[in-house]
Amino acid sequence: MKRKWKVGDLAKLTGLTVRTLRFYDQIGLFSPSDQTESGHRLYNESDISRLQQILSLKELGLSLEEVKSVLAGEQYSPLEIVTLQMERIKEQMKLQHKLLEQLEHVSELMQGRAPLTVEDFTRLLQAMKTGQEKLVVERRMSWEHRLDMLGTFLAEENE
Repeated sequence: MKRKWKVGDLAKLTGLTVRTLRFYDQIGLFSPSDQTESGHRLYNESDISRLQQILSLKELGLSLEEVKSVLAGEQYSPLEIVTLQMERIKEQMKLQHKLLEQLEHVSELMQGRAPLTVEDFTRLLQAMKTGQEKLVVERRMSWEHRLDMLGTFLAEENE
């Protein structure tokens, strides 16, 4: 007999929240293969395999929409996925390297007991801010996309 997991059990098993699993179902990214007579979601081993693919693609930095396209066989080849991830990592590395250079500069000044200028601090703050802004923009875009999808879903449910 094949094993099946309810949504709460799958959440515990994977470390995801029940809310995340339900959201993935709502957007058509990850749906259970079965349900109980009372309507509870039931997931099997092949569902868990698909979830692993989803999480792996997310780990590569793909958005949920990009993950959905990849799994549907659209848009991205494996090489394009790897290339996209490499570009994202290179950009993150450039930002981190810039921040590291500024921190080293400030550290050298402090070790030499040299006075720090306003420009030293503003360059450091700018390097810190740039990295944070990029993360905030990416998160905001992700949330806006999710809210758009939720709005579409709710509109369809009301029709």
